[in-house]
Amino acid sequence: MTYQRPYAEVIGDPIAHSKSPIIHNFWLEKLGIKADYRMFHVKPDELADYIANRRDDPNWLGCNVTIPHKLPVMDHVSDPGEVRASIGAMNTIARTENGDLFGTNTDAGGFFAPIADLPLAGQDVIVIGAGGAAQAVLFALSRVDVGSVTIINRNVLKASALLARFGLKGQALEHGSTLPPARLLVNASALGMKGQDELIIDLDGQPDDAIIYDLVYVPLRTKLLISAQSRGLETIDGMAMLIGQAALAFEIFFGQAPPLEHDDELRRLLAT
Repeated sequence: MTYQRPYAEVIGDPIAHSKSPIIHNFWLEKLGIKADYRMFHVKPDELADYIANRRDDPNWLGCNVTIPHKLPVMDHVSDPGEVRASIGAMNTIARTENGDLFGTNTDAGGFFAPIADLPLAGQDVIVIGAGGAAQAVLFALSRVDVGSVTIINRNVLKASALLARFGLKGQALEHGSTLPPARLLVNASALGMKGQDELIIDLDGQPDDAIIYDLVYVPLRTKLLISAQSRGLETIDGMAMLIGQAALAFEIFFGQAPPLEHDDELRRLLAT
């Protein structure tokens, strides 16, 4: 399918839950940009054909990439920023002026934005998950000299390899293990997302100043955040990273920074 004016989109499997079209189209309308942002369901065995088809569409500006394509998409586009060697996952594909497709990652910047002022140097962190989002989180953490990092994942060997890859000291534990105390706990998995298994985790061992950051945004108030709030812990919901990474991608696609002065209105729109 070829659209008649410039557009970008988000791809994944599943994809119906994505709020990216709401965000980007909100910003496009505020700025008066005559372009569109859509969602497109791409199954794993369709990824190569999708990229090939969009490569030939001059109106296609690029796409955001979500589960499960953040790793395999790296095989289909150029990597001028060496994302494969650094973060190891791409969440944004765009077109260069000469028509080539390249990949980058805005997840790391989007994740870090709401905690940029937090003194994390030397502080212990727990990260749940070992997929593309978790790799962006670990990359960001490796740049701020955190203390010990504990990764919780079904595949402990994969999690241990990620610690080594990003030069982080720490440990890998299976789900259900007793968690060490940490200043920051990040759910970078799909657990707790609508349609996925629940995240079962005990926060009783976490200190009173712990921050619980859940990257899941459907639902916005996950059981993890509700549990943390019942203990009086500070929380950060998935909307923070969602908007942060989208803002970086929007500028790549449409050549203008988004109007972030309307964030309160956007949040209200996303919460409905």
